[in-house]
Amino acid sequence: MTSVFSQDELAVIRRAYAKQILTLSSIADDPRLEEAFATVPRERFLGAPPWLMSRGASGYEAVASDDPVVLYQDALFALASDKGVNNGSPSLHARCLHALSLREGERVAHIGVGTGYYTAMLAHLVGAKGHVLAVEFDSVLAERARDNLAAHSNVTVVQGDGAEWPREDVDAVYVNFAVGRPADAWIEHLRLNGRLIFPLGVPRPKPSSGGGTHSLYGAGLCVTRKNAGLAVQWLGHVSFVCAQGRLSQPGEDRQALQAAFEAGGMEFVRSLIWRESAPLGRCCFTGSGWALSYDEVPE
Repeated sequence: MTSVFSQDELAVIRRAYAKQILTLSSIADDPRLEEAFATVPRERFLGAPPWLMSRGASGYEAVASDDPVVLYQDALFALASDKGVNNGSPSLHARCLHALSLREGERVAHIGVGTGYYTAMLAHLVGAKGHVLAVEFDSVLAERARDNLAAHSNVTVVQGDGAEWPREDVDAVYVNFAVGRPADAWIEHLRLNGRLIFPLGVPRPKPSSGGGTHSLYGAGLCVTRKNAGLAVQWLGHVSFVCAQGRLSQPGEDRQALQAAFEAGGMEFVRSLIWRESAPLGRCCFTGSGWALSYDEVPE
């Protein structure tokens, strides 16, 4: 893999890319996140060319150039095209990482790491005194992530089912696949003031043309544990590849969740009710042991 640009020129291109991605994400001021996008080399995590760019419903198309400069755009590139697993949209991840608001020294669980591009950004944001637990279900992708992240002493890569991690309390959980409900571990191991970002979604009835199953409806949610409950911020409509492993099993709530998406109002959800009675008439969705409510969590 060679470039017509020198390493110094590529560094400038990455910095311009970082500025553009944050602007696309309507982020006015987040210098630490901008630095993460400017310094983590995307080509290190995509393997050797030819790279496959996602064309949405049309599947994948091979990129004509093998110059890594072409990777610095707001596009999805395949990590495992037969499974529909991509290195996701930089602007979407910028929006989510900005909402996650990581601080130096924090401990974060990254669930569904792929080959580790956004894991490396998490590692940058928490710094040398922080730690990132990186969990990937696919054994091939997990091994690639382990190699790609070997230089990051503050990252531990685990090959396993994301539903089972983290196993210790963390300050943040960052999930990169769609699920019909949050895993127990994501909620129950979240510290006070901890943040969980995950894509809530209902799968399409059939696999996508490009491989894998993606969400038919999806919402990015940021859940924050407060003294009085679990506050929710809606991050917008999202589409992700759906979970593998235990979380891929159709749950009893799937039809009710799809009906909630179709009825609308997910953007007005302000709290997640967990293992408590849901307030009657105040919920966008009520499932088995959890609900999404319009009520604010008291400060």
